[in-house]
Amino acid sequence: MGKHRVLTGITTTGTPHLGNYVGAIRPTIEASQDASIESFLFLADYHALIKCQDPAVVSQSTREIAASWMALGLDTDQAVFYRQSDIPEIPELTWVLCCNAAKGLMNRAHAYKAAVQSNVENGADPDFGVTMGLFGYPVLMAADILMFNAHDIPVGKDQVQHVEMARDIAQRFNHNFAEVFTLPKAVVGDDSSVLHGLDGRKMSKSYNNTIPLFLSEKQLRKAINKIKTNLLEPGEPKDLDDSSVFQIWSAFASADETRYMEAEFAGGIAWGEAKKQLFELINSQLAVARVRYTELMNDPSYIESVLQKGAERAREHSVPLMAKVRESVGIVPVG
Repeated sequence: MGKHRVLTGITTTGTPHLGNYVGAIRPTIEASQDASIESFLFLADYHALIKCQDPAVVSQSTREIAASWMALGLDTDQAVFYRQSDIPEIPELTWVLCCNAAKGLMNRAHAYKAAVQSNVENGADPDFGVTMGLFGYPVLMAADILMFNAHDIPVGKDQVQHVEMARDIAQRFNHNFAEVFTLPKAVVGDDSSVLHGLDGRKMSKSYNNTIPLFLSEKQLRKAINKIKTNLLEPGEPKDLDDSSVFQIWSAFASADETRYMEAEFAGGIAWGEAKKQLFELINSQLAVARVRYTELMNDPSYIESVLQKGAERAREHSVPLMAKVRESVGIVPVG
């Protein structure tokens, strides 16, 4: 029996931020160092085309995301690190899975339903602005997962439905044709891995409240100073539960450092001082990686060579699996 296989995709539509680091990058890199796990990690650039029509953004984001993971210590000899578009078997499998995915199942996808609801509320045609990419997105995600017969798929709560759809499509294919696919399972991190943004909501590109991961020291200090706080004066005890400063501190701090800041809050630490210490904590953890990130961004041909090597390793799995799928559905040589 092979190793337990874990697969994670990152959509290439923006600059990685602290929330991505805490919620996805750090835990995935830690998991990839576990010898009992086989990690597949990919840049989901086909997915990016669903919501981003700016070629410059997609290509720049691909470079930034690859450089971020590598700078933060991803061992690309251990993990299989590749770009989705370098694996031609993925779109091929997507079509085969489309022929095994019920349209009714796709109708229930959250992203599609939300788009339809928004159109109806605005008095527009229900499908206004809805592309087949948005509608069929769960099938492409199913192909990403099933292509490598991954067991566990770490996702946020909003993506659980898509992993369940992949499982449903895999079951239908296995039943109709042959036992080709492993049935995947969604693994949801706890809520503490969702970082607050500058305005206290979840840190997200869509809220425009992020702190990019590799800002310069000066820019990082400036961004942390913008974190929303209440009007409590120095000396007045601060509430831990509604403080983004404390929530972000906890995501980067050790247990001892967290206890220290709890005591400081109880003692009425000034917001300016708390933010200064938060900057120092985060900066100390990212300083070395920031230097490496800058080096990598200045050497795109090296990043490309790593991705190509990853694609070769990924295709050692995707080529034979696609051959098995083709045979199962009857697409075989005539003679």
